[in-house]
Amino acid sequence: MFIPKRIIFEKNAMNYKIGHNIYNFFKDKKEVEIIEMKGNRIKGHIPGDNLRDYYKEGKNTLVVGVKKKIDFQSCKPSANYQLPLLSGCAGQCQYCYLNTNLSERPYIKVNVNIDDIFIWANGYIEARKPEMTVFEGSATSDPVPVEPYTNILKSAIEFFSKSEKGRFRFVTKFTDIDTLLDIEHNGHTEVRFSLNTEKIINEYEKKTPSLDKRLEASRKIIESGYPMGFLIAPVFLYDSWKKDYKELLLKIKESIPEKTAYPITFEIISHRYTAKAKSTISEIFPENTLPMNDEERVCKVGQFGYKKFVYKNNEIYEMKEFFTNEIKSIFPDNIIKYII
Repeated sequence: MFIPKRIIFEKNAMNYKIGHNIYNFFKDKKEVEIIEMKGNRIKGHIPGDNLRDYYKEGKNTLVVGVKKKIDFQSCKPSANYQLPLLSGCAGQCQYCYLNTNLSERPYIKVNVNIDDIFIWANGYIEARKPEMTVFEGSATSDPVPVEPYTNILKSAIEFFSKSEKGRFRFVTKFTDIDTLLDIEHNGHTEVRFSLNTEKIINEYEKKTPSLDKRLEASRKIIESGYPMGFLIAPVFLYDSWKKDYKELLLKIKESIPEKTAYPITFEIISHRYTAKAKSTISEIFPENTLPMNDEERVCKVGQFGYKKFVYKNNEIYEMKEFFTNEIKSIFPDNIIKYII
């Protein structure tokens, strides 16, 4: 569970149930500073004279706000749309793609007007009928660390459990999922765990649970009848990558029950970075050893217009062939959603 150093309440945020609950949960905790904003400048309430210090303080900050109505962002290839429940993450993964567009907003921001968000989501569902509409709950966040005192995921799961043509999915590296185990979900929410090799977790995924803890939590989710998947990302192509990722797949196989209510899904994403992310990462984590040599990559334009540096075509082909063959061999009833 994420315990921030400070909580910043935007104007009117405490007028909503979630905002009120967050305030009551933390109001007597002396180690947590509570700030009620009168203006609209969040940055002024977070200390730090440079990007590195501001990032560290921001990562210890929770912002509670009200989401204004906006067009939902697309979320290919994960889903049709992003569901804007919150943004930011308690982890400090050095490679994180959020360093491209959230480097100046490293804090976690919870949107308390979830009833509005669900109404807006329902509009997208109605517009796409009779097709199914899938919403991603963690496109710019990891929602699990704040779940114990927000119940945002619980609310979303219960909303989509009653939806005929709406589906919900989210991915996490965190393991505080016990409050989600007894919810009536009707199989309409898919939970995924983001995994990587022990080498990558130890080197780059700072302030996140271990691989074993994530696998333990994933088993609980499967045993609660949820559709379950694994996001293996980002895949790094280092000297022993095939050996290490095969060991990861075998460890997944050993950890999950023999029988599952739904086929296990896999999503595989290779490592990529933008020039902005590289600059930000180098400033925040000057000691990092991430493989970000532009000359060893190919520059492509992503769905939001960012130029990103990806592995070369022959390397991506080799990666796709490896994961396709190994997953089919180890998980005969698998569903590979994509490998990119």
